[in-house]
Formats: sequence, structure tokens, C-alpha cells
Amino acid sequence: MRGLAKTSRSAGSMELVTADRPEPAADEALIEVEYAGLCGSDAGIYAFKPAFERMELPTIIGHEYTGRIVETGDAVTTFDVGDRVVERPIRSCGVCYQCEMGQANVCPNKEITGVDHDGAYAGYIAVPEEDLHPVPDDIEPQHAALVEPTAITTRAVIQNSRVKPGDRVLVAGPGPMGILSAQVADAQGAEVVVAGVGQDTAYRLPLAEELGYPTINVERDDLEAYREERTDGVGYDVVFDTTGHPSGLAMAIDEVRTGGQIVLVGQTGETTVDLTPLVRSEIDLQCTYSAMYEDFERAFRLIDSGDVDHDTFLDDRFSLLEAESAFETFLEGETCKPVFDVSVLRD
Repeated sequence: MRGLAKTSRSAGSMELVTADRPEPAADEALIEVEYAGLCGSDAGIYAFKPAFERMELPTIIGHEYTGRIVETGDAVTTFDVGDRVVERPIRSCGVCYQCEMGQANVCPNKEITGVDHDGAYAGYIAVPEEDLHPVPDDIEPQHAALVEPTAITTRAVIQNSRVKPGDRVLVAGPGPMGILSAQVADAQGAEVVVAGVGQDTAYRLPLAEELGYPTINVERDDLEAYREERTDGVGYDVVFDTTGHPSGLAMAIDEVRTGGQIVLVGQTGETTVDLTPLVRSEIDLQCTYSAMYEDFERAFRLIDSGDVDHDTFLDDRFSLLEAESAFETFLEGETCKPVFDVSVLRD
């Protein structure tokens, strides 16, 4: 089979490689990958940001995907050949304190598919049974491939935020996490605004508007005047920072109301802000990371109900055979969620 691998410690350096079809261990199932999404972390690997220095290269990347089981190990009992599945790609150790406390998503010994071991931009992938999640019959394969980022934002909004019906919500960053966070918050009854920068005006802010959300260009619009009008001078009840940029938190502090909440979804790296206003205003600063079983279940239900619109959101223009175009277009902000047909790697 073929796979798309990161091959050297520099920007770009994605190559189609030939790899052996995996042999599933006793507790694993072999998945024939059908569709896979391009995540911001995949783009980070492409650009080779410092967070990915730990990778051993070459590594086949990709962790947002769906497929069918074509083989099972002798110890697999809950899945059968032919079952449609996705992977919960944070593979935890199962025995540390966090895992025992039900916080496997932040297991200090976790391995991430497509980062710490070969991922899903390949014809096949072997996955431990405990990390597989069944796909409901009425979920289309391309949509199932996007359940993992949807589950992350489902956790961010439903599990880790205080969003309630009627709340005024600002989503900073109209990338995949931002657009999905906006949809999940909207499904909870919030009034949502999506903010972006000039680069986002070509594709991502218009996408947010197509999905029904008012938008702000923070490089052009008067944020203070807009906030005054939109929130009657109070500020936003909850601000989701999905930017992954050091400036996002500072902006969130300016926009959130006294006594409100900031939820950090994006990984901003190092940033410097004055925390005194947060303390004096009793602003809740909440972090959120990855997703658990219940988040995947909720994500599937939101997809099935139409509260999360994947038809408008996904972009199937790109091919893994010429993947550089997808990564460059993503980094330029001219797409939001590319979804690849992985079957081309089995031809």
C-alpha cells in the first residue's frame, strides 16, 4: 500500500511512500480507510512546528478518518469484519492516575495516531479495539471522517463551557475548530458571532456567513463598537479562542464580559497577558483538549440531526496524490476542512 508520510524535519517534506499492509495484533482490527480529513495539526506537521519535533520520521500522518474493518485479531470481541468505524486517536495507557480517574484524553503517556505512530493517510491502519468507535448506519462516510474534530468541539462547548440558551458567544478563529464550535454552540441555543482576520475573508468568513453566523474582520472592523452594539455594552458571555495564535487570548480578554468565560480550544504556544483583569473580573479561563467516548456519541447525534452541517463545511476538491496543494491552501486560509478519498492509495 501507499501512505502520505512526513519525511524530513523541514517545511513541506510530505512524500508518498510504499509501506507494508499492517498485520493486526490479537487486540487490534485492520481498517480499510475510506475518507480522511486534514486537521490543523496535520498542517502543523507539514509546516513542522516545534510541537512535532518528537516525531520519528518518516511517519504516515492523519488521524481524522473512517473506514471498514477487514480483519480482526483473535482477541477482538466487540467488532466484526464489515463494521464501519472511526478511531478515537488519543491512545492512552489505561493505567496511570488520569486514566483511572476517567481523564484518558490527558493521559501523560498517550500516543497520538499520525504523530507517534503511523496514521490514516494510508490504505490500511491497525487499531486497538478499545480505541475504535462504531459509526451509525445513517452517517455518510465523508461525514464520519469528520466526527473526531466535531467531538473535540462538542467537548469544548457541552462539557467544558458554560454556554446556555440565549448566551452571546464569540468564536475567535474561523478555522475547522472555530466553525464547528460555532455550530455546536448554536445548537445549544447561543447567539454566535465568528471573528477572523484579513486572510480569512477569502473563504473562511464567507463560509461562516453561509452557515448563518455574523462575522467580524478583526483587522478592519471596530471590535469595541461592534461589541457595544451586539451585547448592549456588556461583552460576550463566552469567548472560544480557536485561533491557535498568541494574540487570541488577549483578544478574548478584551471581548468577554465581567464574570464571563474564556474557553481555550486552540493551542496558542507562548503568550503574555495581564492576568489581573481576569482575577478582578472573576473571568473563568477554561482549557479543553481532545475528546472522550461520550463526546463522539454526542458528535454523531449532532451530525445526524443536522445541527452540525458537514455538507457545507467539508471540501472534497483535493487528492492525497497531490496533497501539497491541500496543505498550502489550508495554511493560506482558502479552505477550511479538506476531506480526502483514501481509496486512491490502494489503487
